[in-house]
Amino acid sequence: MDIGKLFIEQKLATRQQVEEARRLSSGERIDRQLLSMGVVTEEQVLRTLAHDLGMRFVSLKDLHIEPQLLQKFPTTAIFRHEVLPIARENGHVNVATADPFDFEALDELAAISGMQIEPVLALREEIVEGIKQHLGMGGDTINQLVAQRTAEGGVELLDELPSELGELAETAQAPSVIRLVNELLMEALEQRASDVHLEPQESGFVIRFRVDGLLRVQPTPPEIHHFSSAIVTRLKIMSRLNIAEKRLPQDGRINVRVKGREIDVRVSIIPMLHGEGVVLRLLDKQRMVFNLANVGMPTEISDPFYKLISLPHGIVLVTGPTGSGKTTTLYSALNEIKSPETKIITVEDPVEYHMDGISQIQVQSKIGMTFAAALRSILRHDPDVVLIGEIRDGETAQSAIQASLTGHLVFSTLHTNDAPGAFTRLVDMGVEPYLVASTVEGVLAQRLLRLLCPKCKRAVPISDADIPEDFPRDQTETLYEPVGCRNCRDIGYTGRNGVYELLLNDNEIRRLCVDRASTSAIRAHSLERGMITLRQCGYGMAAKGLTTLEEVLRVTRGDVS
Repeated sequence: MDIGKLFIEQKLATRQQVEEARRLSSGERIDRQLLSMGVVTEEQVLRTLAHDLGMRFVSLKDLHIEPQLLQKFPTTAIFRHEVLPIARENGHVNVATADPFDFEALDELAAISGMQIEPVLALREEIVEGIKQHLGMGGDTINQLVAQRTAEGGVELLDELPSELGELAETAQAPSVIRLVNELLMEALEQRASDVHLEPQESGFVIRFRVDGLLRVQPTPPEIHHFSSAIVTRLKIMSRLNIAEKRLPQDGRINVRVKGREIDVRVSIIPMLHGEGVVLRLLDKQRMVFNLANVGMPTEISDPFYKLISLPHGIVLVTGPTGSGKTTTLYSALNEIKSPETKIITVEDPVEYHMDGISQIQVQSKIGMTFAAALRSILRHDPDVVLIGEIRDGETAQSAIQASLTGHLVFSTLHTNDAPGAFTRLVDMGVEPYLVASTVEGVLAQRLLRLLCPKCKRAVPISDADIPEDFPRDQTETLYEPVGCRNCRDIGYTGRNGVYELLLNDNEIRRLCVDRASTSAIRAHSLERGMITLRQCGYGMAAKGLTTLEEVLRVTRGDVS
């Protein structure tokens, strides 16, 4: 079969492209070389080969596969060859493959199962996703571990081994456990997860990934709960924690390189009712670009915010819940004002990202190196700009106030629901109202909204949509809704962007603050001055087709425009 000639006849490639592919192939099949060159897509290749070979090309999206069918085939062969039995039909079994010439895989499945195999073609990505969905992430590794357990003569200890024996028993399984943990990290990165939750429950061991702010349960083989202790121990070893301590919480850190990318993993382990729960925070250093132009601020907010961070002294606060992108915004702001003439010092817990040209200090609370203690010391280091990771208590707040009064520009974060709430929050911490009024120059509140997948989002006339009363209908005639496709893993959303609410201090807010006015009074004055609320900012994104109204309402629930 001359694949190159076939592609020329189908007008998928020119003769020159085929000749170039033959020259570069080094023995590789022409279709694969053309694929790597970007001349054709995988779907074009498979549809063309299917038509010429008299085979079927199928989509595995939303395909239901009987679990009883998969049980008749060895998971090792399915994972190794990346093939997937999908249905019984007329006395044979249809097996999806992305390579019609991989006769070894088909022969092996037929020999082991004793069934007649009929190959059908499908995209490799859909096959791999189907294998994970129906056999569970790391299913092949779990299968090997189960085989090791059953090979021990059928004896199963009901009580945990003593710690000195337990370590030895888990070390004996190390190669497979290492592989399983590696698969877990690689799958999390492939799905762009920010956190991995390993949760021991009475019914088994549950793994969930937080992707774009929402948790998703990952399919895993039911046998994985037998190896939950080994997985946790492996993570403890990687993060240099005490593997014998199972009664107290522990925090650690792992630095790994995955497919050429440096990943920083923060590990938190807490004993729970049915075992130790683990949360991994994944920080992909290569994906982070600290630039205010990339955080998604609209011009009406980015322009005054840039003026705010260019002030010679005062306090600039960024507020929002955990995981709302506050650190990214502050790092981007530091990157904007960083220069050889400016001394910038940060105090963080922990230091999440390393930046050149900035002095970064790690808080060590156990030895008295708190935010407040570090801040008192670094003021003697002649800084121009100081970043405090978080104002958590009155002592830190007082230190930040003093730093700004002595001519420093101070950046920090605070946990409040909106921008006006930052003033009353500092007063509640014990800071004198007149000091808050005279030092806080501005407050930026923010949240993260999921963005619609650009490849599958669907337009909806505004007349057909369920529109909130406060939505400005004159901004657009068309809204969009999520659909779901291969690009976004059928979620309908991919990636996130910020929505912002910027409050700039003025004489009236200073008066209100000194008078201990409520948050609502400060908010009412800011709205009169034209402050854009979080919800209004989100509505602007929905009007541009970047997100949905449902997503805006979900993230800004409780916000009053």
